[in-house]
Amino acid sequence: MPWLYCPVIKIRPSTPQDAPRAIAIWRRAVDATHDFLAPEDRQAIDREVAAFLPDAPLWVAVDDQDRALAFMLLNDGHMEALFVDPDHRGSGLGRALVRHALERCPGLTTDVNEQNAQAIGFYERLGFTPTGRSPRDGRGRPYPLIHLRHPTPTPAG
Repeated sequence: MPWLYCPVIKIRPSTPQDAPRAIAIWRRAVDATHDFLAPEDRQAIDREVAAFLPDAPLWVAVDDQDRALAFMLLNDGHMEALFVDPDHRGSGLGRALVRHALERCPGLTTDVNEQNAQAIGFYERLGFTPTGRSPRDGRGRPYPLIHLRHPTPTPAG
């Protein structure tokens, strides 16, 4: 049987030093997957993200030199963001971050752009199911969102 190389994925809380890399990951990931955005909306969202992301409490997946390759933002049981550097898509980073989130937030929810079929497929493969739809994104732009929930059982209280 051939050997498979499967690196251990380290996930840690972000630090202020991760901010430039997180913004770069966001930009590269959005450029690779969000071709449905109008150019003026892409620029406006970029400004919002660049202002917000440096202070956001992210979880980052890092390489063996502690360089961020992917990140997510969790907020009260909701995954607000999950972005993987396009050079590392398909390597298990996104799946590892979602697993990390599910360990902390059973019944995790997230939203995904309806036009982003790759992301919808990713979440469905991980067991998320649609719970609703909004005709506009969180800022009122004309990019419909699909609301998803993972059926992770919540601990009995």
